[in-house]
Amino acid sequence: MVKRQNSRYANGNGHSYQQQHQELPPRGPVESLIYWRDVKKSGIVFGAGLTILIAMSLFSLISVFSYVSLLVLFGTVSFRIYKNVLQAVQKTSEGHPFKEYLDFDLTLSQEKVQNLTTVAVAHVNALLTELRRLFLVEDLVDSIKFGVVLYCLTYVGAIFNGMTCVIIAFVALFTLPKVYENNKQSIDSYLELVKSKIQEVSEKIKAAVPIGKKAESEKDK
Repeated sequence: MVKRQNSRYANGNGHSYQQQHQELPPRGPVESLIYWRDVKKSGIVFGAGLTILIAMSLFSLISVFSYVSLLVLFGTVSFRIYKNVLQAVQKTSEGHPFKEYLDFDLTLSQEKVQNLTTVAVAHVNALLTELRRLFLVEDLVDSIKFGVVLYCLTYVGAIFNGMTCVIIAFVALFTLPKVYENNKQSIDSYLELVKSKIQEVSEKIKAAVPIGKKAESEKDK
């Protein structure tokens, strides 16, 4: 469990701030990275990922893969030679410097593959069902909302290309969750206000154009 602590201190007027202890919820390996539980690890992953994405936006995917692979290979070969020379000079036998990683099991079990496949199929089926519902106007209001979103995406596509959107999404992945965690109460209040306004507008539209209600009543029959 990780703890966030704000220490007690005094300002020039002699006022002090109360010491606060707030326990942060445990996270998985991926969540720990995006929530910056270990600043060093998160910084390395964020910096390396952002560098690769920017390089991919400037150069071809093959070039980026080749140069990154060459850089990694150069680093591992240099480190292996350095360790061999060091062992020869000190006359020690520490073994292979990457033995820990060479012994790491990378194979996927059949059960894990089946679980991943089941989850992927469930998400694909849900997506196809939702798209069918929206495009075939099962609910008029939801289809109109979907159309508005698609219309907004045309402007996004005119301003940004796909790679730029991926970079923005990657940066948001490493910033927005932490911002939300630190300001959860105030953000939730604003989101609840926006949600209520959207719900209010949706109810007014459904009341003015009761096509969705007719479809629901036909289903009930």
